[in-house]
Amino acid sequence: MSKDIRIKKGLDIKLVGAAQHELTNAAIAQFYSIRPEDFHSIVPKLVAREGTHVKAGETLFHNKAIESMKFVAPVSGQIVEVQRGPRRRIDAIKILADTTQEAVNHGAFNLAGKTADDVKNHLLASGCWPFIKQRPYDVVANPERAPKAIFISGYASAPLAADLDYTLVGKEQEMQAAITALGLLTTGKVHVAIGKDAKSPLSGLNGVEFHTVSGPHPSGNVGTLINKIDPVNKGETVWTVAAQDLVIMGELLLTGVFNAERIVALAGSAVASPRYFKTKIGATLDTFLHDSGVEKGANHRVIAGNVLSGKQVGEDGVLDFYGNVITAIPEGNDYEFFGWNKPVFDKISSSRALTFSWLQPNKKYDLNTNTNGEHRAFVVTGIYEDVFPLDMYPMQLLKACMYNDLDEMEALGMYEVAPEDFALTEFICVSKQPHQSIIRTGLDLMLKEIG
Repeated sequence: MSKDIRIKKGLDIKLVGAAQHELTNAAIAQFYSIRPEDFHSIVPKLVAREGTHVKAGETLFHNKAIESMKFVAPVSGQIVEVQRGPRRRIDAIKILADTTQEAVNHGAFNLAGKTADDVKNHLLASGCWPFIKQRPYDVVANPERAPKAIFISGYASAPLAADLDYTLVGKEQEMQAAITALGLLTTGKVHVAIGKDAKSPLSGLNGVEFHTVSGPHPSGNVGTLINKIDPVNKGETVWTVAAQDLVIMGELLLTGVFNAERIVALAGSAVASPRYFKTKIGATLDTFLHDSGVEKGANHRVIAGNVLSGKQVGEDGVLDFYGNVITAIPEGNDYEFFGWNKPVFDKISSSRALTFSWLQPNKKYDLNTNTNGEHRAFVVTGIYEDVFPLDMYPMQLLKACMYNDLDEMEALGMYEVAPEDFALTEFICVSKQPHQSIIRTGLDLMLKEIG
């Protein structure tokens, strides 16, 4: 029995260049890289040194604060470089992949009769634990704190996001194994969101409470799901897992092998043939980027993730640990003469002042990265609340983060948000304030001061 969640506040940003339901095997990459920056707040302690040969699933580094939390190699090969930044910070571990792949085999894990500690220890030892993140703070989950519930969003509403109803087909057995294991880790429920009008491969799973969601973006965000079902209060913890990560976790439980394979959507108006590619975590993007007609060296921006909350990586980037979409759109380094003082027909806006996107709700737009304005002090307009469905005050929370008022941040609901929950408010912000960066800085301060 599912429960309906209908979101009224939000904004759908329809863009050209959605990935077509066509799957291609990406070329095998020569190099793979794991970047510790993908695991926010983790201080890595290197285990595998430069020149070491590792198998797929073998430990590269562990969390300095929690040594049982391991981060593993996506492929077998030789570590050819440990890239370092300021103060010898580990920026990336680069692996030259073997022609014939070898993997660590942990053995099939029979869940019958297993306890929560058994499951937890197995996921930690095998390198699958980093797929589990927590609220508060939106970081890799602390295994020493039990969650009151676990949330999984099987519905992607972000612009040009990967279609989970397509990428998860045929993986029901692996997802069920992961769901059964996760159910042992909480005394509460495992909540799963699926689209209201679509047939999701998640819909046949047992041991979960289903919620059908509808409405504009961010209806597919896991943060929206948490806010509408079981908000996080002080002293409470919930865990979140991305739907596609369930497949890797489930395969590890069923076969004992860490298989870092992913189906990635390559989308955006700068892509001549947007479609899906089968590749692996850490693979260099050039193994599939230019095969789809992304012109090498052209004036475009390559983004790991969606256009609202992704990060710029460039053509020489790698697929990050949690990534399932790569977006390429034109750079916005051209400017319109008197663009602020004339009717706008080719851009999306939540306002009706000299803009007309509201007259064509189904039109798809070819947008670039231009912010159409410059950074300035907050202008109080009330527009954030129109696209922010969470039951809290976005403007006040942003300001509390800016002047580091921990008590006010707690009172305003900081424990349950993540930067991606403020992606839309950043998009429509007339002041061009970096909302997601502000929230991330606030979360880091709370993590440091409160823990």
